[in-house]
Amino acid sequence: MTKALTAVATRAPANPAKGRRRRRQVRTWLERSDWALAAVALLFLVAYAWPILQPTLGRNWKHACQVVEFGSWIVFLVDYLVRVWAAPNRRRYFTKHLLDLVIVALPALRPLRLMRLVILFRVLNRKAAASLRGRVPLYVTVSALTLVVCGALAVLDAERHAAGSNINSFGDALWWAVVTVTTVGYGDHFPVTLQGRCVAAGLMIGGVALIGVVTASFAAWFIDRVRDDEEAAQAATQRDLELIAVRLEALTEEVRALRLGVSDGT
Repeated sequence: MTKALTAVATRAPANPAKGRRRRRQVRTWLERSDWALAAVALLFLVAYAWPILQPTLGRNWKHACQVVEFGSWIVFLVDYLVRVWAAPNRRRYFTKHLLDLVIVALPALRPLRLMRLVILFRVLNRKAAASLRGRVPLYVTVSALTLVVCGALAVLDAERHAAGSNINSFGDALWWAVVTVTTVGYGDHFPVTLQGRCVAAGLMIGGVALIGVVTASFAAWFIDRVRDDEEAAQAATQRDLELIAVRLEALTEEVRALRLGVSDGT
């Protein structure tokens, strides 16, 4: 018994460097899998939208869409758990990515399932951050289109069979989503159910956020243009000063040579 305890006590500890190296490798793989996650999010959107756009869809196809939705949820759950495990500071990652936790812990309410498309926005946001000037327009365009389409699908799913509803087709829902996300609000179409109004609130918040992103993008672009012009002007001024200095040096040499010639002649 004593020998066994001694062997346990003298056993070499686990190599922490190997665990850190493995987590770094996993983080590298996760960074490269962003577009795969975006593809899964788009596949989820198709599976969510098809039964809504085609209510007469066959039972087998509806079941297949449900399988795709569940499979995409599994992918998002595994991705979240792996990212938490691979994070250098797991507690900090958990507290700073609570929205990712909400995405994988949502209830079964169909409109709330669209929150899982935040994965797509997150991927676009990470890619846009790598090159703000070149990719923000693409990010804003894709985000706005996705927000409008998802809002239209969610409100149509909530309002189609409600009593007193005035949103009964995808065309009505799409028009309502456009005027809502732009905060215009004509009032010709409006939700009457609680779920529909929740979708409207989320769509208005998203529209205001997108307008803020567009404004900030234009401001950043304008500041960059002014900075580029100032740097170009400073560079041109510096070149002119260098040219003047070279010419002054040449003139100085010529004057020195003339003085030497005059002194030699006398």
